[in-house]
Amino acid sequence: MQLDMNEVEAVCSDLYVRALKILPPDIKAGFKALVGAETGETAKAVLGTMVENIAVAERTNNILCQDTGIPIYNVTIGRGVDFDGAELKAAIRRGCERSTKENSLRSSVVHPITRKNDQTSCGVRVPIIHVDFDERHETVAIEMIPKGSGSENGSFLQMLLPSDGINAAKRFVIDRVIELGGRVCPPTIVGVGLGGTSDLCMHLAKMAATRPLRSVCSDPEGARIEAELSRAVNELGIGPQGLGGRSTSFAVHVEIAATHITQNPVAVNIQCHSARRATATITPGGIAFS
Repeated sequence: MQLDMNEVEAVCSDLYVRALKILPPDIKAGFKALVGAETGETAKAVLGTMVENIAVAERTNNILCQDTGIPIYNVTIGRGVDFDGAELKAAIRRGCERSTKENSLRSSVVHPITRKNDQTSCGVRVPIIHVDFDERHETVAIEMIPKGSGSENGSFLQMLLPSDGINAAKRFVIDRVIELGGRVCPPTIVGVGLGGTSDLCMHLAKMAATRPLRSVCSDPEGARIEAELSRAVNELGIGPQGLGGRSTSFAVHVEIAATHITQNPVAVNIQCHSARRATATITPGGIAFS
């Protein structure tokens, strides 16, 4: 399959606005579960307001949150796909810029020193593009995640020692959730990275934070820890928007990587209640959005 870069550009443009306007079904189901389990009246009222905001945004074809975020595109390419890597990156960037202009989106992307905003949602090394490969035949999947700053500011890394053990890593996660309180717009998805190098550990935390709800870490030990932390976080009493209750987090997700014998890295990355993402799959048969 020859990958059509004009098609990629159009898909990436469409994905950006779709992600901003349509909350994924798993997050909607997560809200339903939290409402059913919540016992605090204030927390129930806050969750109800959030659910209504989601409904109004979709009913009026408006964006879910004014923060259009840092645009992230995760591209997974299967076997038998012919493409030019440099052209692929250029097409994704054009699609991001095109969506911002055609949909009159607020650009949240600025130069880190001058703070200049080109009003394109693009800048130096932005959009962020990750490319991976899998076994699927003649298939390209593109996931778009607009990562808002309210939750992205809830990012932490600690290079623990092996002698500190896994309990220190779990304590680090809980302490960071307590420290953040309502500043990351809970209920959240708490992404946790364990292992790797410092940069890989932070990337794992981002992967975990943007994983679909009800998905489980592929490593049995990671799955056990994410279940423990999910229960612990919702016992903290922070609640939606930090106003108290049991609905502090939809879930804690964990991703792991092998690490050095003298290292024990742990990272945290938060996703707010507006956990936005959209995906398109390109095959010879056409394009499917989800």
